[in-house]
Amino acid sequence: MPHQTDWHKDAAGVIKKLKEILGNSAIDIQHVGSTAILNICAKPIIDIAVGVGNVADILLQREALARHGIIYRGEDVKGQILFVLGDFLQDTRTHHIHVVKWQGKEWNDYINFRDFLNSSKESADFYDKSKRILALRFSNDRKRYTQGKKKIIDELLLKAKGWRQSRIHAENT
Repeated sequence: MPHQTDWHKDAAGVIKKLKEILGNSAIDIQHVGSTAILNICAKPIIDIAVGVGNVADILLQREALARHGIIYRGEDVKGQILFVLGDFLQDTRTHHIHVVKWQGKEWNDYINFRDFLNSSKESADFYDKSKRILALRFSNDRKRYTQGKKKIIDELLLKAKGWRQSRIHAENT
């Protein structure tokens, strides 16, 4: 669906709740993913990255998170733990909460990707158009859609890393 400004307010509310629940366990919590990128289409599922010192430590918070409707889904990607929020009676997910090592590869990829696409309209438009084409081509094949999107994300991540490095270099000179 087209970008919704309410996604940012919704994400801020969930981030606030996560900070209250997790306290110092979370070093940083950020709205990431397509809903955090201005002016592009997205599935209406808000992605949140929770940066922690040790990913396994978050398992000690499972019950506290569950009391707030934040459900543990396990290690969806190596080194990353997934929690979800949603209407489980309707089988609808509204939020994916990705717990990753703060300043680790996954954390940096989430942040760099979001920041780069928000700073480069050309790259954001390319990503948006590519996702739309893939969604039409593979409307009934989520696996192939995801595989196609991964190739595009990998390409954009390379650009995002270069963009971030150039910003760091410019700040240090």
